[in-house]
Amino acid sequence: MLIFFWLKDSNGDIYSLYFDIENHIFEIDNDHPELESSFYRNSSYLNNGSKSKNPEHDPYMNDTQYTWNNHINSCIDSYLQSQICIDSYIVSGSDNSSNNYISSSICGESGNSSKNEDARTSDPIIRESSTDLDVTQKYRHLWVQCENCYGLNYKKFFKSKMNLCEQCGYHLKMSSSDRIELSIDPGTWEPMDEDMVSLDPIEFHSEEEPYKNRIDSYQRKTGLTEAVQTGIGQLDGINVAIAVMDFQFMGGSMGSVVGEKITRLIEYATKEFLPLIIVCASGGARMQEGSLSLMQMAKISSALYDYQSNKKLFYVPILTSPTTGGVTASFGMLGDIIIAEPNAYIAFAGKRVIEQTLNKTVPDGSQAAEYLFQKGLFDLIVPRNPLKSVLSELFQLHTFFPLNQN
Repeated sequence: MLIFFWLKDSNGDIYSLYFDIENHIFEIDNDHPELESSFYRNSSYLNNGSKSKNPEHDPYMNDTQYTWNNHINSCIDSYLQSQICIDSYIVSGSDNSSNNYISSSICGESGNSSKNEDARTSDPIIRESSTDLDVTQKYRHLWVQCENCYGLNYKKFFKSKMNLCEQCGYHLKMSSSDRIELSIDPGTWEPMDEDMVSLDPIEFHSEEEPYKNRIDSYQRKTGLTEAVQTGIGQLDGINVAIAVMDFQFMGGSMGSVVGEKITRLIEYATKEFLPLIIVCASGGARMQEGSLSLMQMAKISSALYDYQSNKKLFYVPILTSPTTGGVTASFGMLGDIIIAEPNAYIAFAGKRVIEQTLNKTVPDGSQAAEYLFQKGLFDLIVPRNPLKSVLSELFQLHTFFPLNQN
């Protein structure tokens, strides 16, 4: 159980507190180690539990509420002022009543009584449902919000959980670097063509920002030179060529450099007889480069034809959310085995574009991976957890074996 809540001191400064009930972790966003040590030193009462079957007249509950409120105040001392609203219905006869009591109280879970509503209104804690956008922006670095269930995932543990929502298991977007770390054996990654950068071949200038300035901005923001990373590495000991597109860089759009890097990777894999993986995450061709970006579709497809048909090698595209436009219309659908992530958004044109162009409504879910799988668009839907082992088995099935085996 991961819990966040905010407190405000008498000077108006706002602090965020983080609790991990299961692992007994207590953290404050500002460095106050004396508060954490005080919390652990004085928290023995948390192990107690109520055995009363009538929570409305439970003296233990009243005592615990008083202890909890005063304990927080004493731990935070002069830094914070707080009062936590305890819903009396939470404390029940269950064996885990103390855990439920603490987590539910902090999270703000409540019954339907008007008394609870009044208490939350007067509570100085700025809860997760706060409409204060400034506070939300200030503490957005602490968590990632799921776009499916809108639950909060503590960012400190988010990467280790493969960017899967802890509440609903939804597959959230991953950076290209995280995907490489997830798929490639440690210490075996060898990047290719890292020095290739986009220019401005058609001198595209918009009223908002020149194309070159926009490229520079995304390079600083993401630490990448372009919207794809390519290289060679080992997957469970098997040498593979892999390209990973990054949606954070201009929506993973495919410009001249993206097309050239992927083409060079395919040509290298063809020469070295390596299996090929391309992780697709893109909004399609990059409009700022005009027809030059559209040409990349034919160039990559031509290289794949030589790789697959002439050399009889094995190519696996992995379709993540979103995969649209020219990527879907070219190398995204040319794999020997096509894999998609659960709930991935896969389409040629987006829902809004289709509806505005054809003046017809696109049914909900018709561009989701599960629906398209039923229509035979690809071969497998593989969750992120077993993906590496599935790829390893596919490669060995197609006679690509680890280097440490005969």
